[in-house]
Amino acid sequence: MLAPVKTTRHRLEPLLNPASIAVVGASNNAARIGGMPIAHLTKFGYAGQIYPINPKYEEVFGLRCWPDIESLPAAPDLVVLAIGALDVLPMLKRCAAKGVRAVIVYAAGFAEEGAKGAALQAELEAYVATTDMVVAGPNAMGFANLNTQAHTNFASVFNTAPMQAGKGSVSLLTQSGNVCAAVYAIARRLGVDFSHFINTGNEACVDFAQYLEYLAQDDATEVAIGYIEELRDGERFMAAAAEFARQDKLLILYKAGETDKGSEAVRSHTSALAGDRAIYQAAFRQLNVIQSHDFVQMAQLAHLAGYRRQSAGKRVAIITISGALGAILADKFIGAGLEVPTLPQALQDTLRAGIPDYGMVSNPVDVTGNVVNDPGFVRTAMEALAQSDAVDSVVIYAPGYMLDRMADDLCAVSARFGKLFVAIDTGAATTREQLRAGGVPVFEDIGVAVSALSPFLLWQERRRANRWLQVRQQAAPARAALPAVLDEYRTKQFLAQHGVPMAPERVAASAHEAAAAADAIGYPVVLKVLSPDIAHKTEAGGVRLSLQDAAQVRSAFDEIIASARRYDPQARIEGALVCPMESGVAELIVGATRDPVFGMTLTVGLGGVLTELYQDVSHRLLPVDEQIAREMLSELKAFPLLTGYRGRPMGDVDAACAAIAAFSRAVLALQEQADEVEVNPLLVRPAGQGACMLDALVLAQPAQG
Repeated sequence: MLAPVKTTRHRLEPLLNPASIAVVGASNNAARIGGMPIAHLTKFGYAGQIYPINPKYEEVFGLRCWPDIESLPAAPDLVVLAIGALDVLPMLKRCAAKGVRAVIVYAAGFAEEGAKGAALQAELEAYVATTDMVVAGPNAMGFANLNTQAHTNFASVFNTAPMQAGKGSVSLLTQSGNVCAAVYAIARRLGVDFSHFINTGNEACVDFAQYLEYLAQDDATEVAIGYIEELRDGERFMAAAAEFARQDKLLILYKAGETDKGSEAVRSHTSALAGDRAIYQAAFRQLNVIQSHDFVQMAQLAHLAGYRRQSAGKRVAIITISGALGAILADKFIGAGLEVPTLPQALQDTLRAGIPDYGMVSNPVDVTGNVVNDPGFVRTAMEALAQSDAVDSVVIYAPGYMLDRMADDLCAVSARFGKLFVAIDTGAATTREQLRAGGVPVFEDIGVAVSALSPFLLWQERRRANRWLQVRQQAAPARAALPAVLDEYRTKQFLAQHGVPMAPERVAASAHEAAAAADAIGYPVVLKVLSPDIAHKTEAGGVRLSLQDAAQVRSAFDEIIASARRYDPQARIEGALVCPMESGVAELIVGATRDPVFGMTLTVGLGGVLTELYQDVSHRLLPVDEQIAREMLSELKAFPLLTGYRGRPMGDVDAACAAIAAFSRAVLALQEQADEVEVNPLLVRPAGQGACMLDALVLAQPAQG
């Protein structure tokens, strides 16, 4: 893992780590939004200067209250505006004149409330762009730096959740104030200590990616958990997430809007639009972001993050005193993407020495109730598993009294060998805190344990080497000019220049030329109308297959030209494309589309129309190399069709992967010129015979007015 690079002070520093704080609209009532932040600041011991501002009061919470911002003896780092929406812009101007560096806007009534509010927010954004101030919100609950107790929020959760005793290293970043409070409360009950509590509001001037960028650079943040509805700056987000991975920090995100109804709800909340679910999932996977699906899981993952220095991975050994529970856990872990490998014979022999013949030793390991009679064997078994290269992690499912008996040994083995051991307590072990302090996380429920452990162990697996981040750092292809005429032939020629293989084919402007081309290529041939204006040639009657001689070719030429003219009288008809009649093992669709958040993204599928019907596709953000292309193909349910399924011939998977990687280079070389590029199909021939594109399409970026 590369060493972290120290960076210059981030522009959000005065917002998230202020040395002094002013509250405009201060109140002496801790239940009001102008009073709660000051109550928190004084209650929890913020050491910086606090400036309540309100002409109605002489004193607030024992602090001098100032009549206006102009009266302050110095410009504070951060000003909290607990005032109405219409008063915000005038106050921002006064803050700028005072030399304030950062502002938080609590007020609602901006873009989330329709056209009038959107206009008000646009005016705010335009003004802030003329200043050097950092302005958070509007429609925000505020922040907390829990390591300095810099509370700039009106979140009542700090009155109910137990306050941490020391400093934390987990930061919470959400696009919803209520979610921020809910996750914080759950995680605090698990003993998670926080560094930052951030909710972004409407993100008028500071978006989610900028906060994430700050946390990636923040020495106090080792783990971030977040909730997102929409990303406004995909490139910045990817850079920040990549920095998390580079610094070996853990990033856990919950993405809302994964169903039509969920997306509909998101559109009415903080004026956000949900992105495409499959692309977000691909982005998270490539960036090694753990994608969470509920608040409890997020909190449990934050808790598990405290054990991330233990050696761990996706190959799990399961130890129980019940064969049934072992089978259940194995099913659940495997269903969640982990592996439960059969243990090596030598390890099984070691375990068999203390386990009766009726107890399973291959994995899951059923130590049976007999282990109660030989507690010393537990230490032997644990040490054997800890030293085995066949497993990465060990999960122990046992009643509380048994965990109490083995707690000392578990902690000792965990400390000595550094491998992750996890306990699922079926009772009420009195040693839970001892185990946790000794490096052994303890769960009380199978479902919760599997839900949290599975993504955590997969993250541990991927953190060792992230191929996509390595490929992303390589130099991008030089910009290549898009062909002026985007017919099939010229599109294929462009892709072929970047390494996507194509079959020998010729353009014919007449029936005579078509027959001559077919004679040169060799029969049988395919004839296709050539037009930059007809994308779906079959629908236009513009394709003829398996033509056997020159007479058939001449006749077919006249037919497809006539049919295409009837289909679209305005279409430019350039003649026909004469191609060899190809056959192979399978056909792939390889397409790139421009995602509004993440840019050009790749989709690979197998099986023609059935791919669309069954959604049997794999997605990645570009760039993609041959290794990543192979991973994509292997994710398809229909992948066995390429590897000799039930006696079928083996496909040339290597050639297909090379073609997909070349396609990625070609798309990146187009840069902003195209919105969609597609090869459909890419024919995969038998092993050793290569692959070739049979059709290709480019949809150019519309010309800017």
